[in-house]
Amino acid sequence: MPLEQKLKEDLKNAMKAGDSARVGVFRMLNSALQNRRIEKGKDAVLSDEEVMEVLRREQKKRKESVEAFEKGGRPELAENEKSELAIIEIYLPKQMSREEIAAAVEKIMSGLADKSNAGLVMKAVMQELKGKADGKLISEIVKEKLG
Repeated sequence: MPLEQKLKEDLKNAMKAGDSARVGVFRMLNSALQNRRIEKGKDAVLSDEEVMEVLRREQKKRKESVEAFEKGGRPELAENEKSELAIIEIYLPKQMSREEIAAAVEKIMSGLADKSNAGLVMKAVMQELKGKADGKLISEIVKEKLG
């Protein structure tokens, strides 16, 4: 079953169960997917990879919101964002741990001729780990390895 169809099915199930929090998240995700279809063109069909891209973008928004709300002293809003984030993350593949990312960065850097150029290293690492690891964490690890 395509991921987009799974999201729609889960929306229906959440509506039947009366789970308003999940319904809100699924409606927001469907809206984001519809916006992506409009960007792509009339009658466009999204691949699972494109759906994952939209989910990752929404995940990133929630993480940034949690951070901002916690810094702003609004824990109740941060909790709301965390619960939305938890629902979104159900549909995303498990992210790599810091140790796994560090090992992958080491391996990728060993294959590069110019290891001192941070831009080239980041480009190579991001191509390899796209969608598998948080970009911010990857950047942090690459800087540690180069620094």
